[in-house]
Amino acid sequence: MIIKSFELEKLKSNKSNLHLIYGNNEGIKEDIINNIYLKDFNGEILKYDEQEIINNKDNFFSNIFTNSLFEINKLIIISRGSDKLTSFLIEILEKEIADVKIIIKCSNLEKKSKLRSLFEKEKTVICTPVYEDDIRSLNSVIQNFLREGKFNLSQEIKNILIERSKGDRINLKNELSKLKNLAVSRKTLSTEDVLKLSNLAENYSVFELSDNYLAKNSKKVSNILNENNYSSEDCILIIRTILNKSKRLLKIRNEVDNNINIDQVISNFKPPIFWKEKDILKKQAQSWSTDEVKEMIYKVNDLEASVKKNSANSMLFVSNFVSNY
Repeated sequence: MIIKSFELEKLKSNKSNLHLIYGNNEGIKEDIINNIYLKDFNGEILKYDEQEIINNKDNFFSNIFTNSLFEINKLIIISRGSDKLTSFLIEILEKEIADVKIIIKCSNLEKKSKLRSLFEKEKTVICTPVYEDDIRSLNSVIQNFLREGKFNLSQEIKNILIERSKGDRINLKNELSKLKNLAVSRKTLSTEDVLKLSNLAENYSVFELSDNYLAKNSKKVSNILNENNYSSEDCILIIRTILNKSKRLLKIRNEVDNNINIDQVISNFKPPIFWKEKDILKKQAQSWSTDEVKEMIYKVNDLEASVKKNSANSMLFVSNFVSNY
C-alpha cells in the first residue's frame, strides 16, 4: 500500500508493522522516522545494514520473534535495502509479528523491483517513495521550523536559504538552526547576516564537481563553479579527481561494450563502489561512449599540463573545460 510522504496523518494512524521508504531524499526519510516512529517511542531500537541480515539471518529473525524480558516494543531500522531482502520480508509476512515495527530504507527502486512491487501491492504493509524536495516542500520545512522556533524571516531570506539548500532539507535545517541561535541576540536578521553565516556555498567538494561533470549535469556544474572560489591547488586536485574517475569510467564502459548490463558491471566492480555513488556512476556510463571517455582522458592530461605552466589562469582553464563537453 502506497502512502505519500506528505500524508503524515495516514502514516501516524496506520498499524502496519513493515514500512518501505525508498528514494534519494535522505532528509524526508529522516523526518518520517523521527516524527512518526522515534518520537515518544519507548522500547528497543535495532539498526541493521542489509548485508548484516544476509550474513546472519538467524540473528535477525531471533531479534524479531524473541521477546525481551525488559523491552516490550521493538523498532528495527534496515539501511541500504534492495531486492535481496524480498524473500526475508515475505517470510516475516507469513508469520504474525507483534510489538515489532520494521523500517526498510532504500535508494531509488525501479518499477520492476520485486521489493517495491511487494510493498505496493500488499495491503498490510506501507510503501513511501521520497523524491527530491521542490520549492514548495522546502518552503513548508521553513514554515514549520519558524513556527516551532517562534521567530520570523523575510521572504528574501527564505529564498536565499532555499537556493543554497540545493534541494536538500537536511542542509536547509542546519542553516535554519544557525539563524535561530543568532536570532536570540537580534530582533531582526538581514540578508547580510544570512550570507555571512550560511556556509552552504562552500560545501561543494571537488568530488561533487567531478561527479557532476562526468554525469553531464551542466546546471549543477555551473552552480558549483559559481558558489566556490577554488585555488590553483584545488584546480590540480579537480583535474586529478576527474582523471581518476574517468579511468574507472573507461573500465566500466569497456565491460558494457561486451554486452554486460550496466547495473551488473557496477555491482561487481572491484574495488567495490560505495552505494551512494552507484546512481550517478550509472548516469556517467550512460552519458559517454567508450571512445568519448578515451578522448576526454587525453584532454584532461593536456589540461593538467596547461595549468602547471600557467597557474595564474588555472581556474579559467578548469572552468572552461568542465563547462564544455
